[in-house]
Amino acid sequence: MRTFISVAGLVVLSGCASSGATTSGTPDPVAADSATASPEAFASTYQRHAFQQVVIQNATILTATGSEIPGASIAFENGLITGIGSDVTVPSGAMVVDGTGKYVTPGIIDTHSHIGVYAAPGTRAESDGNEATNPVTAQVWAEHSVWPQDPKIPLAIAGGITVIQVLPGSANLIGGRSVTLRMVPSRTVQGMKYPGAPYGMKMACGENPKRVYQSRGPSTRMGNMAGYRQAFIEAEAYQRRWDKWDADPNGDPPTRDLKWETIAGVLQGDIYVHNHCYRADEMVQMMDLGREFGFTIRSFHHGVEAYKIADLLAAEGTAASVWADWWGFKMEAYDGIPENAGLLEQAGATAIIHSDDASGIQRLNQEAAKAMYAAQRAGIDVTREQAIRWITANPAWALGIDSTTGTLEVGKHADVVLWSGDPFSVYSKAEQVYNDGWLVFDRNDPTRQPETDFNLGQGAPGVGR
Repeated sequence: MRTFISVAGLVVLSGCASSGATTSGTPDPVAADSATASPEAFASTYQRHAFQQVVIQNATILTATGSEIPGASIAFENGLITGIGSDVTVPSGAMVVDGTGKYVTPGIIDTHSHIGVYAAPGTRAESDGNEATNPVTAQVWAEHSVWPQDPKIPLAIAGGITVIQVLPGSANLIGGRSVTLRMVPSRTVQGMKYPGAPYGMKMACGENPKRVYQSRGPSTRMGNMAGYRQAFIEAEAYQRRWDKWDADPNGDPPTRDLKWETIAGVLQGDIYVHNHCYRADEMVQMMDLGREFGFTIRSFHHGVEAYKIADLLAAEGTAASVWADWWGFKMEAYDGIPENAGLLEQAGATAIIHSDDASGIQRLNQEAAKAMYAAQRAGIDVTREQAIRWITANPAWALGIDSTTGTLEVGKHADVVLWSGDPFSVYSKAEQVYNDGWLVFDRNDPTRQPETDFNLGQGAPGVGR
């Protein structure tokens, strides 16, 4: 069966490209192939930034693997974690950071962001997230709207964010492809693209598409569902045309269609569905849609009523990316409770705390803390290690990058945050943020506080001052 989604500009059978060479010129030991060797259009050009060996000592480390280690150290070099625990050796020449009284966590990952596609200062000129011209716009890709100079990027980095998924907006039934980015300064979006991360496809159910299209259709929830089904039927037909040509490649191949190409990628399991959906009954409808066409939704987003079907989500293997306590701003968000994430965790579902907000992304650690304490007050036994996974390991899984990031383990990428205190405290701040082993942010060093070109000359203070 032909694979469409591994590439952007050419229909080939190869897999996703990876990072290419490091700044030292040696191959990335985690990535399999070089982006420059791949025919993928819009390929990642991300390169690991060279940085010295680092050892953070005497900190409390939340690994997101199930353990919290007091008085421990973590070491990393060449972008990879090399040691963690109480007996880590300090290599000669390493930068040693005193973590006494401080905490270390994996870098925070946000599964739902519109940074770059709805860039600051928020004028109409920067409104590039919704291609609201047709209910199905699977042909558009969020990365082609991302502005790497968005002033929101440094603010998110200062909040401990190392990776985000940037999605199209929620005006459409199918809004287009998402992109997973490393939060590093870059002139281009390709320089931020997480090597090897699978694409996502944004879908939206409920009030948004029927409100946007109204008389043009869909104008009802049943119209929404008919629209999804018709789109997948047409993508199946597109896939069959290519399969037929593959079996007997005589004459010209079928004409490529970017819309059906993306949806065909979902049918083949290579593109992950990320579904904006609030109500429990609609989430079940969408899971039924997936069964009809043979795919599993990777994560429901917002999921204000996810707690009502936590057992069904667990059985389906579908994550829920939720807020800590946003609710009530429209009818489908009316029945929210702060114990949502805790009840998902209790049922064995994959719970994620996301932002969907350029302000909230700066304090996702506090959002996770609110959800954890709400659950504990209700008698739901949520541990700190479970709660830290809501913003690290679980979102890494939802984005398909959990083999390389999301937890602190030897051999994984050094996406590491040093906090001034307990990350579940409102008083704690990210002091240092390492992205793939590079010190991208240091609250005590103005030279390590990135600013975008947009902010230069604006007189705006740095985030650490």
